[in-house]
Amino acid sequence: MNDKNNKDPLHGLTLETIVSALVEHYGWEALGQKINIRCFNSEPSIKSSLKFLRKTPWARTKVEQLYLLTEKSVWKK
Repeated sequence: MNDKNNKDPLHGLTLETIVSALVEHYGWEALGQKINIRCFNSEPSIKSSLKFLRKTPWARTKVEQLYLLTEKSVWKK
């Protein structure tokens, strides 16, 4: 498949890149308020968050949706 035809807005982004960008933009506390999951609220780290998100599809979906919303409103200006 040609990359130019790929309609997935997250194509080419790793989960680590997404989480790191959100943490950099919001910080752990605000990120934990936006998405209330333990890995963001209790001793947060990129490593523990990635481990949880890779095993938990609903949480990963929430993180990806927040990234896309943030990208539209903040990073793409």
